[in-house]
Amino acid sequence: MSKKIIIDPITRIEGHLRIEVEIDENNVVTEAWASGQLFRGIETILKGRDPRDAGLIAQRICGVCTNVHYRASISAVEEAYGIKIPSNAEIVRNLVTLSLFIQDHIVHYYHLHSLDFVDITSALGADCKRASAEAEKWTDHPYRNSVGHLESIQEKIGGFVKAGRLGLFANGYWGHTAYRLSPEENLVHMNHYLEALRIQREISKAIAIFAGKTPHPQNLVVGGVTSIADMLNPQRLNDFMFIIKEVRDFVERAYIPDMKMIVSAYRDSIRAGEGRAVGNFMCCGGYRFGKNGVLFENGVIRGHDFESVEPFDASKITEEASRSWYENDAPLSPYEGDTTPFYTDLNDDGSLKTEGKYTWIKAPRYDGEVMEVGPLARMIMGYTKKTPTIRPYMERFMEQTGLELIDFSSTIGRNAARAIEAQICGDYLFDMMSDLIENIKYYDEETWTKYVFESLPLEGRGAGIFEVPRGVLGHFVRIEDAKIANYQAVVPTTWNASPKGAKEGRGAYEESLIGIVLADPSSPLEVLRAVHSFDPCLACAVHVIDASGRELSQYKISPLCSI
Repeated sequence: MSKKIIIDPITRIEGHLRIEVEIDENNVVTEAWASGQLFRGIETILKGRDPRDAGLIAQRICGVCTNVHYRASISAVEEAYGIKIPSNAEIVRNLVTLSLFIQDHIVHYYHLHSLDFVDITSALGADCKRASAEAEKWTDHPYRNSVGHLESIQEKIGGFVKAGRLGLFANGYWGHTAYRLSPEENLVHMNHYLEALRIQREISKAIAIFAGKTPHPQNLVVGGVTSIADMLNPQRLNDFMFIIKEVRDFVERAYIPDMKMIVSAYRDSIRAGEGRAVGNFMCCGGYRFGKNGVLFENGVIRGHDFESVEPFDASKITEEASRSWYENDAPLSPYEGDTTPFYTDLNDDGSLKTEGKYTWIKAPRYDGEVMEVGPLARMIMGYTKKTPTIRPYMERFMEQTGLELIDFSSTIGRNAARAIEAQICGDYLFDMMSDLIENIKYYDEETWTKYVFESLPLEGRGAGIFEVPRGVLGHFVRIEDAKIANYQAVVPTTWNASPKGAKEGRGAYEESLIGIVLADPSSPLEVLRAVHSFDPCLACAVHVIDASGRELSQYKISPLCSI
């Protein structure tokens, strides 16, 4: 007899995500539903506004992914108007965005996901000398690994426990039989968990050098960037590179070794394909450097067929809402997208109406099919297409861990791909900085393409499509009478958290849960692991509405003329 388990919200992630799974008598997941529980209304807010203001509003979609929404929105308007930005502006934008990649990956693994694998209570019983020796198994130069330092970490964790101030460590499934790390391995991980708090603060400083601040940077304008004073200041350039060097050191000596440890401990889970989704991967590619270099490849892979890669074609993207809480169910181009809400509520017992509409997240499709996006897709695409910026890193990790390419399509593999990508970004940021310095050296100081707004066309449409930390992000704008007529953001979490569509194909979250065996249905740790491995960001996919349908408030804003 089947049984339903409801997890609402999925903890330690951004936004309000609900997961319902159905399990059989052997505790095997046989069906799953992923539901975003808040409405997104940014597209509606943007209608009728000056296109040049779109970026400042659109970046408020999320407080985590602010730079990438800002950039995609600005770029969509630039494409609509046919404005080409200077080389320096593109480089500065890339420096900020790729720094965000590293920060996001570190924060995701250590602070949003690692406790799905790390039992902090077990770390309290670790032998610190053995823990120090354990760290040396995974790298020649472990990060902050003295016995004295590990003892201080253990004492700090013990202090939290004794004082009853567990904070985000509260309500975990501590002692769960699905944990695999030894007490010493748990302590090494907790050491890096705490160190990562400092590292993510430092990389925020690096981002702010060119972005002005973070989150919600202010350095982008239609036509380029406003960071010229920092770009031309040698000390600011040096400060940025110094921080990136320190962060890269953490990635090499903590993040990558920890991922090797996790792969070793959970090898049975990897071989079983736990967390594997449908096997359709999509990348839009991008991030140029040097004369001909590009960091990420574009392409589409279907059904884990790594021998066959199609070129990415943005015109094949549609969104439908047959199972989502919107009026228009039809598969529409993002330029024609409709976000008129149509909420059909939950069942009387509080469960989802799984036979009908059950989420605020739409169902994006590529050529009619579900796609998985993110670091896993990018690393598989780069390996398959023999991209020189990616394949050597993947090969090295595979040689050191014994993983095969198919193994990355799993809960653990998704995390390994993210760590490898952080390593790649840390290295290639220096190449991009060299390009910037080279431009300045030869007196190229342009950061903005001058234009006269009144001379721009009154109508147009454009898209800003980028690889961002969680996957492919697209902002689509249609301009009429010099104002935004329609706006849609198709975000990575919308792709991965997609509900079932008219053709019943499960989204990546849902598919990744099928076949997972729960050791204890009352503590569904395995479900958390699989979903968290995608790095969900529901704030990007949903926003707020009063569930009873009441109007919260009305605001009338008179736009000012830009100078």
